[in-house]
Amino acid sequence: MVTIRLDFYATLLAICLVLLVGGLITKNWKFLRKYDIPIPVTGGLIFAFVFFISQVVFGVKITFEESIKDPFMLMFFTSVGLSADFASLKKGGKLLVLFGISVCLFLFVQNIVGIGVMSAMGENPLLGLLAGSITLSGGHGTGAAWGNVFSADPYNFSIAIEVAMASATYGLIAGGLLGGPIAGRLITKYNLKPTELASENSTSDYAFAEPEKQRLITTESFLTSMGLFAFSMFVGTTIAALTKGSAITMPTFVWCLFTGILVRNSLSYFNIHQVFDREVGVIGNVSLSMFLAMAIMTLNLVELTKLAVPLVVLLAIQTVVIILWVRYVTFSICGKDYDAACLVAGHCGFGMGATPTAVANLQAVTYHFGPSNIAFIIVPIMGGFFVDIANALTITLFLKLPLFG
Repeated sequence: MVTIRLDFYATLLAICLVLLVGGLITKNWKFLRKYDIPIPVTGGLIFAFVFFISQVVFGVKITFEESIKDPFMLMFFTSVGLSADFASLKKGGKLLVLFGISVCLFLFVQNIVGIGVMSAMGENPLLGLLAGSITLSGGHGTGAAWGNVFSADPYNFSIAIEVAMASATYGLIAGGLLGGPIAGRLITKYNLKPTELASENSTSDYAFAEPEKQRLITTESFLTSMGLFAFSMFVGTTIAALTKGSAITMPTFVWCLFTGILVRNSLSYFNIHQVFDREVGVIGNVSLSMFLAMAIMTLNLVELTKLAVPLVVLLAIQTVVIILWVRYVTFSICGKDYDAACLVAGHCGFGMGATPTAVANLQAVTYHFGPSNIAFIIVPIMGGFFVDIANALTITLFLKLPLFG
């Protein structure tokens, strides 16, 4: 096996190629446009498959400069915070609560299905948790953390980390592929229309709702916005480091998100500076695309081919379960309107993959059918913060069952 290691610059070039190829294919393939498949997903899967063939057929493994990925992720979540004022957050209100109920109940459903299927097949029920809410709603980070726990005493499940990474990888792909088509189908079937229209001059419009809207940006304004990003990310990463291992430990991106919210609203409250939403939207859109392209093109499809049959069966069942849940529960609870359909796309994104995938799904859907400002407020907050807390509590509760004693 020959390993080719790409440095920072080669990795950055590969990311750009992923997005350019994905955009070109999406532009010329009606199926992808019709079902709102995000460009990073399209390009990323193509490159991941190429790298898979390279490794399996030609014995050439390509590795990347992984350190480039996290800064893009943190920058994206910082942009979410800098784009959300308290007035907009209050608009979540009742819909935020209703969506939260559907999301939290689904955590239980994922684990019940996982444990039930694995127990029925005579397998370790820990497989059910690992291919349940731990990875499908928690993503790679949560999967790695719990994989370490299950690998040690008292569980001693030696392949826990491998199972977690494979499940999270599958979820990332499925979450990106399902959200747009399901939401688009609901919007078309019920002839749903946006409840509000975005305005070019409105500062309350969510920055990610129209990713290709014309934006007037100057060097001075861009440097100011980048300064806000740098400050928020510095404070967020510092807090994450200081609270690591404490009772208030949270993912670094959550601290960056809420630091961004605090910075934006403090500047506004004291009438110091008005955040340039459209400019923040450009930076956020670019960061999100770069992060997703990197995450998806580096998927280890070789590990997916090694999945045991029970895990493949369970992941297939979990896919059907989330389709039914978002279609008949999330959509119904949230009001069966256009915003509810957009929330369905978001729920698919972080209910099977990750919050950036959820936002990418929203971008694709709203660019096609029209804006949903409330969905862009609710989904990042729910997927980036509340679901992590609820998931940790849910997993802890399940581990107290006699089955795991």
